[in-house]
Amino acid sequence: MSGQNDDTAPQIDETDRALLALLAADARRPVADLARRLGLARTTVQARIDRLVARGVIAGFTLRRGAAGRAPIRATVLVTLEPRTQADLLARLRQMPVVDQVHTVSGRVDLLLTLSASSTAELDATLDRIAEARGVRSSESLIHLSTKLDRDG
Repeated sequence: MSGQNDDTAPQIDETDRALLALLAADARRPVADLARRLGLARTTVQARIDRLVARGVIAGFTLRRGAAGRAPIRATVLVTLEPRTQADLLARLRQMPVVDQVHTVSGRVDLLLTLSASSTAELDATLDRIAEARGVRSSESLIHLSTKLDRDG
């Protein structure tokens, strides 16, 4: 029911949201700096971070590549599958380093893939490998031209 509180959802208050925003902007920011910005004791901020990690709100701290560190060619691929072939295709996609993400989706296609390639030749070869894979009924490629908004960095 939409009006009830879900006991499995982690409780996050405004201070946690502010802490998450600061960490999203720069996960390397020292705890002392976070504490100063939030007006809290350093030990309180560290305890909040530890709690957010323990509850799965923070899955980890990772590197975000800047434009100079990313592959220059990005694409989204929409894939329609034959019935009961997803597991085999996923195993094959895991072996392709150009494939960054695979999502199941609702709608006219079965999978949404994101790819990052260093050249058009590398992208073309990967698209061919995907299209030729057993179980792929059809695929459609959308080459990213420019990024207008990227909340993930």
